[in-house]
Amino acid sequence: MAAFARWTNLSETTFLLPPTAVGADYRVRIFTPGGELPFAGHPTLGSCFAWLAAGGRPHNRGVVVQECGVGLVTVRQDGQRLAFAAPPLRRSGPLDDALVHRIAAGLGLQPNDIVQHQWVDNGPGWAAVMLASAQAVRAVTFDWPALGDLKLGLVGAWPAGHGAFYEVRAVVGTGNSGYEDPVTGSLNASLAQWLIGTGFAAPPYRATQGHCLQRSGVVHIDQHGDTVWVGGDVAVCIDGQVTLP
Repeated sequence: MAAFARWTNLSETTFLLPPTAVGADYRVRIFTPGGELPFAGHPTLGSCFAWLAAGGRPHNRGVVVQECGVGLVTVRQDGQRLAFAAPPLRRSGPLDDALVHRIAAGLGLQPNDIVQHQWVDNGPGWAAVMLASAQAVRAVTFDWPALGDLKLGLVGAWPAGHGAFYEVRAVVGTGNSGYEDPVTGSLNASLAQWLIGTGFAAPPYRATQGHCLQRSGVVHIDQHGDTVWVGGDVAVCIDGQVTLP
């Protein structure tokens, strides 16, 4: 699986397996070219879509239960859109001052430009900072050596009437370099838990992401009871067979 994921060189490659946990409809393993992830948003919705398209039938109509590295994740069908239940945070609470200063330096900002901050780790290890506006988020450039190996989410609010509530960016440092992810389900899931839980956002809302990479990602956030749901549209781009030696 890891060798195939390196060969595809896609941001994530998933493999669907028979479930091992009680109540799960299938098991998924998620690989990047560099290793395995316990959870990620795009692979969850895409894998669920592929499983259903291949004839998968969930135990409960309209609700699919996925087994992955963080445990069981529920995916529901909302018309033509799929949405996953945000997994619980593994780490929360404010960032320490030293880390805030490091992040500010890595973003070319002053520490007081970061108006809020929080650990929002639901598996990948996300830290999050809120800037004064969506435009401030879009204007940021990255000093990769200063960021080091951080997995960092940026969020800033759009003015009223924009159509989306927040602009989001996600960056993954790899030491002296790094990359920006165009749209990030896992980060939006944990951001939503933080933002809704603290009253910074009221569901339902939409977040935009990917503008700085010439993408037009839209993530749909909602909440039912205590559960935050993260939705997006799925499209088939490649369909075929691969023969492995």
